[in-house]
Amino acid sequence: METSSRPELCLRSWGANSYGQLGQGNEVDHSVPRPADTAALQKKEVRNVTGGGGHSVVISDSGEVFVCGQNDRGQLGLGHYSDVSTLQLCSSLRLRVTKVACGWDFTLLLTDCGGVLTCGSNAFGQLGVGLIVKNSAHLQAVENLKEPVVSIAAGLRHSLAVTDTGCVYQWGTGLFSHAKRALSPHPVPPHLSSSLPALVPGLDQTTPQVVAAGSGHCVCLTGNGDLFVWGGNKHSQLTAKEPFLSCPTRVNRSLLGGEKAIHVWSGWTHVIAQTETGRVFTWGRGDYGQLGQPESTNQCTDHQSAHIPAEVKALCGATQIACGSEHNLAVVGGQLLSWGWNEHGMCGDGSETNVVHPQVVSGLRPLLIGCGAGHSMVVCAAATDS
Repeated sequence: METSSRPELCLRSWGANSYGQLGQGNEVDHSVPRPADTAALQKKEVRNVTGGGGHSVVISDSGEVFVCGQNDRGQLGLGHYSDVSTLQLCSSLRLRVTKVACGWDFTLLLTDCGGVLTCGSNAFGQLGVGLIVKNSAHLQAVENLKEPVVSIAAGLRHSLAVTDTGCVYQWGTGLFSHAKRALSPHPVPPHLSSSLPALVPGLDQTTPQVVAAGSGHCVCLTGNGDLFVWGGNKHSQLTAKEPFLSCPTRVNRSLLGGEKAIHVWSGWTHVIAQTETGRVFTWGRGDYGQLGQPESTNQCTDHQSAHIPAEVKALCGATQIACGSEHNLAVVGGQLLSWGWNEHGMCGDGSETNVVHPQVVSGLRPLLIGCGAGHSMVVCAAATDS
């Protein structure tokens, strides 16, 4: 996200902090927003903030990468395997980075020339470099992607990329076991079983632009405003009856009020989409409140009837949305909203009680938001109260 000059920016973080992923110099969970240690940023402007299972990544406007948190698989790309509790510059990086996506214990970086760099766990081939290493604390180039990449996504143990020619690639075998059970006796398609980027079939007549990933599912948004989904469907996050979809299947636009989709986000087991008029729809798993609706209105108990996306009116006109594993943040009307799973205080309301309806996180003027699996981050202007 490009932004204008902001001389008094601050980074606030809250939620799970077992590995120092909040960047506050400690390993204690915090249920209200607190300042992160931004000394390494040296007042640089920020383009992107996000996180994985226990780590965080901040991208500066100049394309530098700053990291903190869990590093047992090398997911911070610092060349070592020690956890870090304050943001540190990834000094070995010589390229400008524009986007980042974090899986559970690995990281994808998209450079300004369209290349993809990866680090962290490769136990499931999610780094896209084959199975030559189990883990990598050094950045690895995904060389099999021959065309410039415009969008990346990281699931629990799989990765996605869209090239500028509209091809979608998938790698990592995190979906393989589920696919094998669901598709038996038929073979598992290559894109669900490869440790190198494999072309995802069925999208050649569309215009893929953006990908998103859950723990076991995939989503693609096209330039025509259509959503395509595939992978696991245990929580009806694919709006289908089948327990597993091996290839991309279009979401019926009537489920989104007949409108085109313009944005899509994914948690581990739920999906959020925004349409051309600013309406926001959620679907999938909702028992932690992550759908922003009462559970009774949005949970399917079986696959005999597909889950129907429901509009969350409080999110209409949202200018930003971010998904953690089971919680979310949004910016609506200049205010920061949070909802969903709150066991570690990631909703920022001072409690550990799940939040069913989007609620305001007070005292912040949000400019840029991001989520890890169980933590939250916001780049903000000066706080409106202490």
